[in-house]
Amino acid sequence: MIPRSICLHGPESTGKSTMLPRLSQHFGGAPCVAEFGRAYTEAFGTDLTMADLVEIGKGHDAKVRHALADRNYPVITDTDPLMTAVWAEMLFHRRDPWFTTWTNTADIYLLFDIDLPWVEDGTRMFGDEAARRKFFELSKAVLEERRLPWALVSGQGSARYLSALRGIESLAQG
Repeated sequence: MIPRSICLHGPESTGKSTMLPRLSQHFGGAPCVAEFGRAYTEAFGTDLTMADLVEIGKGHDAKVRHALADRNYPVITDTDPLMTAVWAEMLFHRRDPWFTTWTNTADIYLLFDIDLPWVEDGTRMFGDEAARRKFFELSKAVLEERRLPWALVSGQGSARYLSALRGIESLAQG
């Protein structure tokens, strides 16, 4: 069974944006929703407020809802507002209430492991080992809090791609 939506979830610099077009191709050109937060920070900078994070969450959610309305499944998303909630915890040690009330979650989540080297790109912030581990654990915790179906994606190169495909297959079978 093909899921309605698949979300690539996890800390920065773990290969989500690289995986997005590969999974789209695997699913015959499935629609993709790029990470809204990246476009936002490239336009407005990385000195974010909680209000900025709520706007990022809402902007990403609007893009996903638009893609889902076309009914061309699966829609593959590079993060979602749950990931923005984790950013809020990393930056401000709390979440805005909007994140708690947000309910447009994906059918399947792929949690990307921190087993790839961290690469600075001008928008990333949490590159040291302790921060990456905390970011990963918060990313995992938000999925578990919501009891969402997720699979860990790990490995290098094609092994990482195959890990993602196995995760989707196992979760799609229920």
